[in-house]
Amino acid sequence: MTETIPLSEPSLEGNELAYLDDAIGQRHLSALGEYSRKCSELLGAAHGAADVVMTTSCTDALELSALLLGIEPGDVVVVPSFTYVSTALAFARQGATIRFCDIEPVTFGMDPNHLEALLDGSVRAVVPVHYAGVGCDIEDILNATQGLPHLDVVEDNAHGLFGSYRGEPLGSFGRFSTLSFHETKNFVCGEGGALVVNRPGDVERARILNDKGTNRGAFLRGQVDRHTWVDTGSSFGLSDMLAAFLYGQLERRSEILAKRKVVFERYQVMLEGGQRDGGYSLPVVPEDRRSAYHMYYVILPDRATRDAVIDGMRVRGVASAFHYVPLHSSPYGLEVSDGDGECPVTDDVAGRLLRLPFYNNLSESQADRVVEAFLAALAAC
Repeated sequence: MTETIPLSEPSLEGNELAYLDDAIGQRHLSALGEYSRKCSELLGAAHGAADVVMTTSCTDALELSALLLGIEPGDVVVVPSFTYVSTALAFARQGATIRFCDIEPVTFGMDPNHLEALLDGSVRAVVPVHYAGVGCDIEDILNATQGLPHLDVVEDNAHGLFGSYRGEPLGSFGRFSTLSFHETKNFVCGEGGALVVNRPGDVERARILNDKGTNRGAFLRGQVDRHTWVDTGSSFGLSDMLAAFLYGQLERRSEILAKRKVVFERYQVMLEGGQRDGGYSLPVVPEDRRSAYHMYYVILPDRATRDAVIDGMRVRGVASAFHYVPLHSSPYGLEVSDGDGECPVTDDVAGRLLRLPFYNNLSESQADRVVEAFLAALAAC
């Protein structure tokens, strides 16, 4: 029986297991260890950041950003409806009202024009997402927020690590940005994340909030003579065992991104005929952006076709899937939002988008099988 091709598959790429063994040998298994420091420094240098705080997930990093911004009841936070629930949940947990923004139809990033219409004096944060590893129109988003000193931008960059917009790293534009190292992402440690801190003035408080509201870090650095509770916070820190595994992945970033680019471009070439015929459309990477190659998707004519293709590929031994269910019409999204965000492009894209298998070591023969299964399932509709 032919093996099923999964949608995603994590892989060992370098020294992950050796570093994990070393971390265990150092007998520092909790947060703020040697490998956490190495990951933080590598990521900080890649972003030109003031600091990078390693966390247990991207969700935790978003929650940490909400704490740092002092989000509270009465504040409004604007997020795209076409995103994972964490983007909104982190701020809703602080009591914020969520205002959902539509996406633009090219990169599926936050629509700057719709955003501008949603902004008012109650908005404390805007949280754009770099979907599928392709930068959203971040410059236009920043321009829309100019002149609003009460408002900060937090980039949800769970998909876009090492991608760029006009030569600048994704995640370097907002006051904060967040990263994910979940097993489905480009660089993995099972579960993990990071908060990129782009302003030096936020560094010390980010460290305190990340360490249960204590000044333990300053104490260990000899900057204060007592270790005590000084602020709010939580236990967000990433275990050094997970950081050790992650560092082995991050060291191989060039090779990993090169592998993913090969798979992406192979799909583009093999599927371009159907795009010319108008049967479906393929991802677009604008010329002023470098993709992080997080996923590959196809936009089909309608929801019924998309759902039938998913079923057809499954019986042919190939996994595929839809992606986000729009948050603006979800049960809890309706409860925490102010109802100001109609998102027609989101509704359209969410009903027609189909994700294909995409991971580091997807072989040429597997990619060929994926395309064959996709085209056969589509022809059967």
